[in-house]
Amino acid sequence: MEDYNISRGKHFYTIGLSYKKADAEIRGHFSLDETGKKNLLEQARNEGIDGLLVTSTCNRTEIYGFAQHPFQLIKLLCEHTHGTVEEFEKVAYVYKNKDAISHMFRVGTGLDSQILGDFEIISQLKLAFYQSKEAGVANPFFERLVNAVIQASKRIKNETEISSGATSVSFASVQYILRNFQNPADQNILLFGTGKIGRNTCENLVKHTRNNHITLINRTKDKAEKVAGKFNLTVKDYADLQAEIRQADILIVATGAQHPTITKDLIYNKKDLLILDLSIPKNVSNEVQELPGVSVIHLDHLSQITDETLERRKAAIPHAQKIIAEAETEFNSWLETRKFAPTIKALKKKLRAMKDAEVDFQRKKISDFNDQQAEILGDRIIQKIMNQFANHLKGDSNSTDESLELIQKVFQLEQPVKR
Repeated sequence: MEDYNISRGKHFYTIGLSYKKADAEIRGHFSLDETGKKNLLEQARNEGIDGLLVTSTCNRTEIYGFAQHPFQLIKLLCEHTHGTVEEFEKVAYVYKNKDAISHMFRVGTGLDSQILGDFEIISQLKLAFYQSKEAGVANPFFERLVNAVIQASKRIKNETEISSGATSVSFASVQYILRNFQNPADQNILLFGTGKIGRNTCENLVKHTRNNHITLINRTKDKAEKVAGKFNLTVKDYADLQAEIRQADILIVATGAQHPTITKDLIYNKKDLLILDLSIPKNVSNEVQELPGVSVIHLDHLSQITDETLERRKAAIPHAQKIIAEAETEFNSWLETRKFAPTIKALKKKLRAMKDAEVDFQRKKISDFNDQQAEILGDRIIQKIMNQFANHLKGDSNSTDESLELIQKVFQLEQPVKR
C-alpha cells in the first residue's frame, strides 16, 4: 500500500480470530471491552500508527490497520487482552492489502457471520470507525472503506433475501426455546443483561413466545427499566439475582462481562433450569453444568440451529457476492487514483504558477488588460489539461508508474514525499 499515499504503514492488514477456528473459550481470551479498545487505540496512536480499526464481538475479534509487519498489530491485541501470541497463531488469520479489503466487505455484509444474514456487525463497524476517529487513528482510507462496506450492506439487505426473517444469535436463542418447550408462554424466563444482545433477545422473546412471565435484571437497574418499559415487563434488583434464578425455568445470560457472572454458588434450583449463555467471554462458569437438573447452552451451539429461512438466504449468496464485487471494484478504482493524486496536485500547482507568470507578463505589455477574463480563461485551460492527464492515468493502469515518471520529468515536478 506504500504506493497509494494513504499511510505511513507499508501494508494494510487484517489480523484476527473468529468462530470458524477459535472456540468460545479462546475467543474470550482475546475479547476486548470498551476500555480495552480505547486503550489499544491510544497505544496505536502513540506508536505512530495512523490508520487502525478494532472490532470485538461474540463471534470475532479483529484489527484492521496499517503497519510495516502484521506482528505490530498482533502484539497490540495480545497486550490488551488475556490472549497470547502462541494461542493466536493456532487459530488466527492474517490478510494483507487487497485481501484484507475483501475480508472487511465479507464481514460487514453478513456473509462471514456465524449465522448467515446477521447484520449486527455493520453497526459495530460504524462504532469502531467512530472510536478510531475519536482516538485520531482513522485516515481517509478507512472513512472511504467503511462507507463502501455500509453501502454494500444496505444494497444486500434491500435487494436480496439474505436478511429475510431474523437470524441473529438473539433470535436463535428464542428459536431454541420454541423448539424445546411445548408451552413457552408458560415458562418463567429471567433475562440477565440488557445490553444490545439482551435488548434484541427481549424483543424476540416478547414477539415470538407471547410470554408474560419475563423478568429483567441488570447491574444498572435503570437500563433494564428502559427496556422493560417498552414491553411492560418486570424488573428486579441485581441483589435479587439468586432468588430470581431459583424461580426461573429459563435463564438467559447476556451480560458481556469479562469474567463469569453466573457461578455454581448462585444456583439452588428446585426444578429443571435451562441456561442460555449469549456472552463472549462465557458468562456462565463451566462448573454450573455439573449441577443436577441444569442444562447450559452456549451461543456457539445456538448458532448451528438452522431452519427453512436459512436455506432461502443461502440461495441469495450469489446475488450478494455480485453486489460486493461491484462495491469492491469501485473502492479499488478510487484507491488507484491515490497513486497519482500527489503528482496531479503538484502538476496543477506548476500550471497555475506558469499561468500567473504569463498573466503578469501580459499585463505589463497590454494596455487595458482584462485580469478577470485572463484568470477565467487560464483556469479553464488548466482544468481541461488536468482532466486529460487524470483520465489518461485512470484508464491506463498498466503503465501508471511510467506515466507519472514522465509527467514529473517533463514538468520538472518535485518528487512526492511518501507518508
